[in-house]
Amino acid sequence: MQAPLVRSFHGETLVDPHAWLRAENWREVMRDPAVLDGGIRAWLEAENEAAERWFAPHAGLRRALVAEMRARIKEDDSSVPAADGPFAYFTRFREGGQHPLICRRPAGAVAGETILLDGDALAEGKAYFQFGDARQSPDHGLYAWTADEAGSEYYTLRVRDVAAGTDLADVVDETTGDVLWSADGAYLYYIRRDAEHRPSFVYRHRLGADPAEDTLIYEEPDKGFFVSLGRTQSGRFGLISCGDHDTSEIWLLDLAAPLDAPRQVEPREPGLRYGVEHHPSLGGVDSLIIETNADGAEDFKIVTAPLASPSRAHWRDLVPHVPGRLLLSVSVLRGHLVRLEREDGLPRIVVRALGDGAEHAVAFAEQAYSLGFDPGYGFDKTEIRFTYSSMTTPSEVWDYDVASRARVLRKRQEVPSGHDPDRYVTRRLMAPAKDGELIPVSLLFSKDTPLDGSAPCLLYGYGAYGISIPASFSTSRLSLVDRGFVYAIAHIRGGTEKGWRWYREGKLSKKPNTFSDFIAAADHLVAQGIIAPDRIVAHGGSAGGMLMGAVANMRPELFAGIVAEVPFVDVLNTMLDDTLPLTPPEWPEWGNPIADRAAFDTIRAYSPYDNVTAQNYPAIFALAGLTDPRVTYWEPAKWVAKLRATRTNRAPLLLRTNMEAGHGGAAGRFDRLEETAQVYAFALEIAEQPEPAGLHPLA
Repeated sequence: MQAPLVRSFHGETLVDPHAWLRAENWREVMRDPAVLDGGIRAWLEAENEAAERWFAPHAGLRRALVAEMRARIKEDDSSVPAADGPFAYFTRFREGGQHPLICRRPAGAVAGETILLDGDALAEGKAYFQFGDARQSPDHGLYAWTADEAGSEYYTLRVRDVAAGTDLADVVDETTGDVLWSADGAYLYYIRRDAEHRPSFVYRHRLGADPAEDTLIYEEPDKGFFVSLGRTQSGRFGLISCGDHDTSEIWLLDLAAPLDAPRQVEPREPGLRYGVEHHPSLGGVDSLIIETNADGAEDFKIVTAPLASPSRAHWRDLVPHVPGRLLLSVSVLRGHLVRLEREDGLPRIVVRALGDGAEHAVAFAEQAYSLGFDPGYGFDKTEIRFTYSSMTTPSEVWDYDVASRARVLRKRQEVPSGHDPDRYVTRRLMAPAKDGELIPVSLLFSKDTPLDGSAPCLLYGYGAYGISIPASFSTSRLSLVDRGFVYAIAHIRGGTEKGWRWYREGKLSKKPNTFSDFIAAADHLVAQGIIAPDRIVAHGGSAGGMLMGAVANMRPELFAGIVAEVPFVDVLNTMLDDTLPLTPPEWPEWGNPIADRAAFDTIRAYSPYDNVTAQNYPAIFALAGLTDPRVTYWEPAKWVAKLRATRTNRAPLLLRTNMEAGHGGAAGRFDRLEETAQVYAFALEIAEQPEPAGLHPLA
C-alpha cells in the first residue's frame, strides 16, 4: 500500500491516497512511454485487462458496431481541392488506409496528381502517427510538414522537396506542430515548448542551416499564456498569437522582411481579447481589421486601425457590437469582409461589401445545424467555401461567390451503406434550468423510436472554454439511433451557444451551473416523457469528462451509466500544481486555488475526485491516454481507484488506458472506430441493463 500524499493549503489539509499513480518522470514518459514506472504500468495494464474481460461477452456487438460504422465510411474519400496559384491541394484516403495522403494537382485539372506525403507509409511500423501542420512554400517547390509519433503533441518538423519526393536535412524536433513560411521561402517559423510542455518560444529557421543555430524571435514571459502561429488572409503578415482564456496579444511578422523583429499590435490587458486580419488598401489606407471585445463588446465587434498606428487608441468601429450575436470568426478578401456568427444558438455567414457596407446572410432553415466556412488561399477573389450539415443531413461542401451570391455544390458526404435522412428526426428543445435559464438541447432519433418514456438515451455534454458543440452529422452515432436510442446534446453553460454570457455563466465561481444545467436537461427529457428515467447514459470528454465526474457525484441515481473520455477529474490537485502543462493557462477558466481561497473552496466543492463519497454510483467507463499532456493519465486512474475504494455498490467500473496514444486517442481512422464501438457497446449494454448482474473483476 502506497503512503498518501498530505499537503496543506489555506489552512486546509488535503490527503491524496492515490497520488502514487502519478509518475515522477512524467515529462520523460511524454517523450518515451517505455520509461513509465513498472509498478504504475502494471496497475494500468491490470485495469486494461479487467476492462477487456468485462467487454469480452460483448465482442460480437463490438464487431457489429465496427462493421456498420466502417460501412458508412467512403474508404477512398477525398477533400475538395483548394486552389493556390498553379496548384490545387487536397487530402485523400486509399481503400483500407488509416491515414491521409496529402496531394496536389494542377489547378483546374482533374488529373496529374502528385502525392506529397503518404500518411500510411509514414505511419508504417509506428504505434502512433498524426500529421500536424503542413504548408507549401510560396514557390510550391517545398512542403513543410509536422508529425507527432507518440501522441504527446511533440511534433517533428521536416521539409519535403516536392520534385525529389524526399525530405531535406532540415529536421527540427519537439515543436508544437505550427509552421509558417517567409514570403521568399528562405525561412520557416516554428514554436517550441518549455520544460512544462507549454508553447512558449517562436524560432526562425533558415533553410539549410543547422536547427541548433535557429534564432529565437519571441519568448512568452507569462507561464499562463500559450503561443501559436497564424497568417493573415492577405498573406502579408504572420501572426504570433499569445493568450489564455481571457486575454490575448498579437505580434505581426512581416513575411516579406523575415529578419525584422515582430511588431506588437496592442499590449495585453486583462480581459481584452482580439484577433487580427489585414487589408492593404481599406479606404485607401493600409489597415488592420480587428475582431475584439473592447469597450464592453462582450459578443465582439469589428474595428479597423491604420497599420502604421495599430494600437487601441486608433481603433474605429466597422461592425458594431450586438448583444447576443456572437462573432465566431472573421476573414477579409479584397472587396469583402466575411464573418461567421451565431445568434439564438444557430450559426450564419454574413458577407459585407467593403465598398458600400451592404450586407447579406447565408442561413438555413433546419431547427439545428452546423455551419463553417473556409476562405481558402488568396486575397484577390470573391469565392469562399462553406460546409453545412445537421444531425440528419450529411455534410455538404459549397463554393459561394460573395459578390454574385452564386453557390456551387462541390461535395456531398457519401454513406456507402446508405442513408435516408427522412428516417430520422432532429429537434431542439429548451430545458428550464433551476434559475430559470433555458438550456438548448439538440435531439436525434429514428422516426420509429417511440417517444413514450421508454427509449434509452445517450446525453452528451461539454460546457467549457466557450466551445459550442455543433449539431452536426455523424455516421457513427447512427449505430445508437438505429437501435432505438435518442441521441441528445445538452448545450449547457460554459459554451457559447447563447453568446459570451453563456460562457461567462459557466466558469470560475459559476462553474456549478454547467453541472446543474446538464442534470436539468436530463430531468426535462424525462419529464417530457421522451426518454426512460433509468436508461440514460451520460457522455463527455476532457473538460466534459469533469462534467461526467461531477454529475456522477451529484445525481448518481439519474444515470444508468457514465462514459468519461480523458476526463479532467482531479481538478483541485491539478490547479494546485503550477508545474503541469495546462495549470497556469487554466486559472482564468477555473480560478487559481493557490492564491485565491475562494477559488480553492469553489473547486474543492465540485472537483470530482475530491467529492467521491460512500454512495451507489452508476456504471462507469473511463478512458485515458498515457502520453496525454492535456489531461494526464493519472487523473482518470486516480478517480477510478478512489471510486473503487469508496463506493457502496458493484456496478461495472472500467478504466481503459491507451498505452500508445494521448488526448485524442488512436490516430488511425479505423482504429478510432474500435474505440467508438467500445463506448457504444458499453452504452448499449448498460442502458438495456440498468442494474447489471456482472461484477467488475477488480471490484
